[in-house]
Amino acid sequence: MSVLVIAEHDHGTLKGATLNTVTAALACGGDVHVLVAGQNAAGAAAAAAKIAGVAKVLHADGASLAEQLAENVAAQVLAVLGEGARNYSHLLFPATAHGKNVAPRVAALLDVAQISDASKIASADTFERPIYAGNAIATVQSADPIKVITVRTTGFDAAPASGGSAAVETLAAVADSGLSSFVGAEIAKLDRPELTAAKIIVSGGRAMGSSEKFNEVLTPLADKLGAALGASRAAVDAGYAPNDWQVGQTGKIVAPQLYIACGISGAIQHLAGMKDSKVIVAINKDPEAPIFSIADYGLEADLFTAVPELVKLL
Repeated sequence: MSVLVIAEHDHGTLKGATLNTVTAALACGGDVHVLVAGQNAAGAAAAAAKIAGVAKVLHADGASLAEQLAENVAAQVLAVLGEGARNYSHLLFPATAHGKNVAPRVAALLDVAQISDASKIASADTFERPIYAGNAIATVQSADPIKVITVRTTGFDAAPASGGSAAVETLAAVADSGLSSFVGAEIAKLDRPELTAAKIIVSGGRAMGSSEKFNEVLTPLADKLGAALGASRAAVDAGYAPNDWQVGQTGKIVAPQLYIACGISGAIQHLAGMKDSKVIVAINKDPEAPIFSIADYGLEADLFTAVPELVKLL
């Protein structure tokens, strides 16, 4: 039996989350295959073939997959499973917005239970996943013939993007399901690293006070460090930062090498999104702030004084 990873990509290139998902797939046992479903996605398929540990790449290319609508991608996965020559015991998706959109549809069509946000593969049928905002870890055992799993990418190292030489098999794309249609997209252009892929993140909380102060104080530090900017939900709700900067249980789950939390108290929902960071630095004038309990380095100070001083020293 083999394991199938449904790749996340932008047609020309693979997203980093796919590499972490391949690592999880390798822990499930069996050959690892990667499905690249898109239009003019030969670049992503070629990149998938180079991933260390991947035995085969399935490349489905067609107009119905141009926008990777969840209904059509789910149908493509079912079409792969319907071909008798292939037997898959596990279907793995990155636990991203795209993966969490497709995986439940596949699980429902297969009439199996989905295992969400797997952070560890204990064995081929046993998995760990965080619950209660990461305050407890559930061990889940599945007897389903096909395991449909979304993978918490911060729980697994990225597989090497080079060193593999998998064969690429071309598949026919499924017909458009007609269940949804693409209307439009607003793409945010970033001048700095994308939040979930950044090695360093500088985040601000409600204590920033305004969007002007957020940019005035934190942007110079992020620029010096080559870091991404993040924010707590309180800061986003207050309009200090855009929604796509939100880190936490209801935002993005990150695990950078360095996470600098400025004026963030450390509510449980925020900690759930960043506590796997390798090094956590907290700057807060409240000595009782919960963020200090998980911080590797804590500075009890006014961030409006401390951060500019830090920038001067860098």
